[in-house]
Amino acid sequence: MIIEVPVKGYFEENCFFYIDDKTQHGFLIDPGAQAAGLLELIKENGWEIEKILLTHGHFDHTGAANELRRVLNLPVLAYRTANDYLLDARKNLSALCGPPITIRDATFIDDGDNITLEANPSFFLHVIYTPGHTTDSVTYYSNDHVAFVGDTIFKGSIGNYQYPGGNLIDLQNSILNKIFSLPNETVLCSGHSAQTTVGIEKQRYR
Repeated sequence: MIIEVPVKGYFEENCFFYIDDKTQHGFLIDPGAQAAGLLELIKENGWEIEKILLTHGHFDHTGAANELRRVLNLPVLAYRTANDYLLDARKNLSALCGPPITIRDATFIDDGDNITLEANPSFFLHVIYTPGHTTDSVTYYSNDHVAFVGDTIFKGSIGNYQYPGGNLIDLQNSILNKIFSLPNETVLCSGHSAQTTVGIEKQRYR
């Protein structure tokens, strides 16, 4: 079960709950703002969130993480180089837009890892390193053919590569060689657009 929740901080951003239907346990991906609303949604649905997953360290994807992990006693997972962004309020852009936001004591993950649900080990997300928007960007891919891509690719466009650590060549390689290697029916859930599929986005590159 995938629940997309638009949240409004400095920007509007999509965060996602990825919930196992059998156990009602799951993951929360990119909680960018509105911690109170996300906590209320968790309570209303009786979900047990086991981990917070970050696709990258920009503040509009991490802004509610500190409050959520404090209340729910959860780990925050991010790519192994994420501290370059999580600990630097200028590089994660928060200092340019309002109060500085930093995320300390993240649990680091790496390319190829599987993030497994403790309540149901057959429910997991596979980590794919997809740099270009940032140097710590990852995609979380499920065997249900869903990919949480952060800001790597959107419906009809690619991610911005002009922020600190961004690189157009890396971004193109991530899209063409990693995202587009997934099955055509894979649903792409991004941080700032409607959902699309690998097959649809491939057509734009022909």
